[in-house]
This record gives sequence, structure tokens and C-alpha cells, in this order.
Amino acid sequence: MKKNNLFLSFLLIAFISFSFVSCSDDDDNTQTVDPVDPAPTELELKKVENLHAPNDVIDYATGQVIEEKPFNYFSFEEGGLVDESANWDIAFKGTTIITNSGISGDGSAMAVVLDGIFNEVLEAPEDADFREDTEAELAVPKGGGNGWYNYNPQSHQITPIPGKVIVIKTDAGKYAKMEILSYYKDNPATIDETSESAYYTFNYKYQTGDSKSLK
Repeated sequence: MKKNNLFLSFLLIAFISFSFVSCSDDDDNTQTVDPVDPAPTELELKKVENLHAPNDVIDYATGQVIEEKPFNYFSFEEGGLVDESANWDIAFKGTTIITNSGISGDGSAMAVVLDGIFNEVLEAPEDADFREDTEAELAVPKGGGNGWYNYNPQSHQITPIPGKVIVIKTDAGKYAKMEILSYYKDNPATIDETSESAYYTFNYKYQTGDSKSLK
């Protein structure tokens, strides 16, 4: 009887030892898999239509300003026009676009005009590439062929230059990109003498997070 008990005790000890070794082996073989970061969410494409920004009324015989028009201030965070006292990013008057920085404002918004396709500008450039407005030159340069548009002196038409993307570092330190589609009311397919000017239509994407991604 004692031999049987001794034998059963031996079997029990052997089983417990085997189970412990097996569990230890399983634990040693367990691999920790790092979670895969989800793909970044594509930014929402937004469109602004018929943003009216009339230029100063000028006597072209003398070059004097007869009536000075105000700038129209735009905030990417708000997604539309805001008061000058608000934290605006860029402003429009005629073909001129200013940034809230340098000679144009007390903020820290800056911009750079890039050559490229809107959908292929996937990331904002280095901060050193951005410019604020100065007496010598605006961040978005003025004049036909210098910034975002061409000017036809015969027809006096303004047409956006294909492949020009304006990237903005906003007053809040975020990033946005925009592509101007038209300078005429209702974005007409054909521009003629009846087309009303100084109505901006443009696409943009705004990065709300702490990222340079503009996908």
C-alpha cells in the first residue's frame, strides 16, 4: 500500500513539474507585437466660392486712388471671413493677398507659393521656407506672372497660373494649402466683358492637428 502511495506521489510531482516547464516555455515563446499606427486620415477638401474682394477704385489717367477698399480677412480655422480684429491668416483685396505678419499684420501667419499639383503637395515645407510680408515683397508676390496669376494687358483678364499652390502657416501655427481656381464670379468657363472680377473661388485643405501633413 505504501509502495502504491509513493508511486502515485511520484507521478503527481512529475506531472506538476512537466506542467510548470510547459507553461514557462510558452511564456518564453510569447512575442509582443507592436500595434500598427493607423493610416493618417485624409484632410477634408473644402471650397470657397465667390469671395468678393474688390480692389481700390483708381483713376487710371493719374494713377491716384479715388476710393480705398478694405481687405477681406480669412481664417482657415473658422473656414471663412472674419473681422480684422480676429486671428486672421490671409486677406484679399483685388489680386493682392496678404498674410497676418510683417508689414501687413501683428500676427505670425506666413506663406510660400510652391510649384506643383494641389493633390500632390502632401506636406508643408520646412518653416524656414515660409515668408512674411515685407516692404520689398509680399509672401504671395504681387503682379502678373509673379505669384498666383497671369495678367493679359490686352483683355485685362486675370487667370490663375496652373500648378501654383499657396501653402500657409497660420496665425495659430497650423498648416493649410490652397489652389485658386478663378478670379471671376461663379467661376465662368469663358471670361468676357460681362464677367465680374474680384470674386475668388479656391480649394483648400486645413490641418487641424500638430502635423505638417496636407494629404
